[in-house]
Amino acid sequence: MLKPTRGFYRAYSRALLHPWFRLRRGMTLGVRALVIENDGVLLVSHSYAPGWLLPGGGVERGETAYGALERELEEEGGIALVDKPALHGIFANERNFSGDHVACFVVRRFERKKRARSLEITDARFFPVRALPDDATAGTRRRIAEVFDGAPISEQW
Repeated sequence: MLKPTRGFYRAYSRALLHPWFRLRRGMTLGVRALVIENDGVLLVSHSYAPGWLLPGGGVERGETAYGALERELEEEGGIALVDKPALHGIFANERNFSGDHVACFVVRRFERKKRARSLEITDARFFPVRALPDDATAGTRRRIAEVFDGAPISEQW
């Protein structure tokens, strides 16, 4: 029996989940974080989306942005927050997902826990800021440049 590939899951989960989210919510809010350790930043690779991204995900009904961030960091990277993270900015994500907004936080104090294996996250690791993987997403690169290099903060993800 053939085992479905990562690309198979990516194509079908995106095709099925995004329309469902759009019907369920008129506007969406997500959270992402720059988890910083020394000169590195945590990036994750998803089974359903190309490239390396900052860890994060959607804010569910009845959940705060901080609560969603805490949950997502633990699920995706095995990261437990020690302090409340600093809000870096709120960005429109219209290029990727109409009606979506992303609140991005900076996390400097945390504890590492064992990351649970999941079908969603294929890898999570720290990369030196000056040696990001070639396929780090454009939004990820913009946020890193804003925080580390003082680049102007964009309104767009």
